[in-house]
Amino acid sequence: MNTDLPCCGDDTCEYLLSSGRFLGEKVWQPHSCMMHKYKNSEAKSCLIDKHIVFLGDSRIRQLFYSFIKIINPQIKEEGNKHGNIPFEDKSASIKVDFLWYPEVNGSMRQRIKSWTEGSVAKPHIIVAGAATWSIKIHNGSNEALTQYKINITSIAPLLEKLAKSSDVYWILQDPVYEDMLSESRKMITNEKIDAYNEAAVRILNSSSRNSKAKVKVFSVSKLIAQETIMKSSDGLHLPESSRDMNAMILMNVYCNKIMKPIDGSCCQPQPPLTLIQKLAFCFFTLSIIGYFVISLIHRNNYRKNKSCTDLEIGEEKKPTINTPSVSTLEMLLHCFCKLGLIMTYFYLCDRANLFMKENKFYTHSSFFIPIVYILVLGVFYTENTKETKVLNREQTDEWKGWMQLVILIYHISGASTFLPVYMHIRVLVAAYLFQTGYGHFSYFWIKGDFGVYRVCQVLFRLNFLVVVLCIVMDRPYQFYYFVPLVTVWFMIIYATLAMWPQIVQKKANGNCLWHFGLLLKLICLLACIYFLSYSQGAFEKVFSFWPLSKCFELNGNVYEWWFRWKLDRYVVFHGMLFAFIYLALQKHQMISEGKGDPLFSSRVSNVLLFISIVSFLTYSIWASSCKNKAECNELHPSVSVVQILAFILIRNIPGYVRSVYSSFFAWFGKISLELFICQYHIWLAADTKGILVLIPGYPMFNVIVSTFIFVCVAHEISQITNDLAQIVVPKDNSTLLKRLLCIAGFFSGLLFFSAMQEQSRH
Repeated sequence: MNTDLPCCGDDTCEYLLSSGRFLGEKVWQPHSCMMHKYKNSEAKSCLIDKHIVFLGDSRIRQLFYSFIKIINPQIKEEGNKHGNIPFEDKSASIKVDFLWYPEVNGSMRQRIKSWTEGSVAKPHIIVAGAATWSIKIHNGSNEALTQYKINITSIAPLLEKLAKSSDVYWILQDPVYEDMLSESRKMITNEKIDAYNEAAVRILNSSSRNSKAKVKVFSVSKLIAQETIMKSSDGLHLPESSRDMNAMILMNVYCNKIMKPIDGSCCQPQPPLTLIQKLAFCFFTLSIIGYFVISLIHRNNYRKNKSCTDLEIGEEKKPTINTPSVSTLEMLLHCFCKLGLIMTYFYLCDRANLFMKENKFYTHSSFFIPIVYILVLGVFYTENTKETKVLNREQTDEWKGWMQLVILIYHISGASTFLPVYMHIRVLVAAYLFQTGYGHFSYFWIKGDFGVYRVCQVLFRLNFLVVVLCIVMDRPYQFYYFVPLVTVWFMIIYATLAMWPQIVQKKANGNCLWHFGLLLKLICLLACIYFLSYSQGAFEKVFSFWPLSKCFELNGNVYEWWFRWKLDRYVVFHGMLFAFIYLALQKHQMISEGKGDPLFSSRVSNVLLFISIVSFLTYSIWASSCKNKAECNELHPSVSVVQILAFILIRNIPGYVRSVYSSFFAWFGKISLELFICQYHIWLAADTKGILVLIPGYPMFNVIVSTFIFVCVAHEISQITNDLAQIVVPKDNSTLLKRLLCIAGFFSGLLFFSAMQEQSRH
């Protein structure tokens, strides 16, 4: 890897063409930018109506075949090895030609010169390179190297002239595996190849009048070959996997700026600021200025009223006026000031080209070693709980915390490619939704509080950060799928319990028939869930009405939202039902929740504990034996509750286990929502497709630094959200109504500007 590279992501094409490293055996990682793996349909869309020419020797011919296999994977290497080979894809009007010119000589110069003349159509992409034949034919003589320099010097101006209207790449020569070369090729040594490459680089770069060479030197192939040439069949030609990497690099260099794939940051320009982003920037700038102005005014007032020392008696006089308390406006501006600085960091990390990004690469050690590490830390910070009820606040915070940490490790390690891990992570996401059903049902059932204040508080805390990120990062609401999911389920729980007749615990205690009324409500809810999950058309009609469609559409439709909702469609209902049964048992004193006491009698507790452990392990065995993601996803909504309930019982039946919790996990649990959302842009990168690189060249140190900043930012945003919730959502109903009207006006304006933005894009 070239260590003399700049540290910022401002010229990722240069990195892509010149440097990188292997992740494992077959995955190439460019120097801190992300490569996209192009499918044939994407390649055709990018290269439609294009003419590409590969010009050179047998190594270039192999690169030509690897390139056209991206366009048409069915193609076979059947052409004349020492002749021209044409390829055409008529469906996309793509022409790719290989022209046999094994030496840099007058014939190659004449061919290139013909493209510079006005009467001949120029190829859109030209890939050229040759040297090994010159070494072989002239037995590695110094005279041949001198002639090569003369010839490439005469070709360089022509290539530069072509580069004004076409993309021109000069492929440097790969090293050889000298021990495997045949007798007729023994003169092709790595020393000779280095001399020819050095001459090509010096001449091509020096002949350019501009600060940067117009002809792009493709030197990364040398790095790839150094690691893989020993797997060559003849010591000269690269193995197929290495040629495929080079072809994919070429595709990324040319197509990323056209196709703009999310997981292909190499060669992508910085996206322009939208109107909404500019308005957000102005708002945060004014907030920062306003906060500092008010702070200066308060500081000056404080200095005027500050006590002074009496010079005659040497005693300090008491201040006549008390220091003014922080006003609501100052607190509001303080929150927006901090948020503005944080959002600037978000934008710089994942929208500007200031920092680099890398692809994920999964290995078992990259996932399981951090899991063991955080487990040890969690056990080390064990403390006694304040209360010993089932799923008490400390326990649920702990549960959210360790689940969130596991999900974060899952995301940064790219473990979604390993199906058993994927299925277990699906259970963790379901467990979050289970807690949503359990927690909100318990609150409404016990408190009977269906007021607007409670609803607004919950909705604000859930959605504030996501709404800000939608504005700053120019992403749709549905992109942050988990927040829409818990928001909609909260509203479903609220509607189910708030609609007539309102049935709460206080009312049900007076008449047992109300319990059956509540069960009837839950059955109706289950029927609605079942209907919508198997009627995609009805579901899409519900969420396709404007302005709901603006919230739940992704890529122009609501299919993604339907898929996400359907994946865990029953688990919130299971959480509500569990809460109802648990609270009923608790009310009738059928469970024992004393400190150190088992939840049930010893015999019942032992039986339930045994069943829970068996069920937990059975689900894990089933999930680990999954062969097909689609089939397992279909079963997941119905069976995920098995492992969730098994975990709850294992965690709560033994009294000594229920009486302790991990303060380490609980701390992360309190900011789990912020951690889940913030990871999209300041820990991961390219909208979770890659990894943010703050410190290039040091992967482990980079992860430590970026993780520390990421956790600090998530914690700070949690504090900001809590502070703003107290200001924006007041308890006074008349004031709250005015705030709601202001919020409605804000979203109306947002929709208006969004519509203007869409119109300008089209």
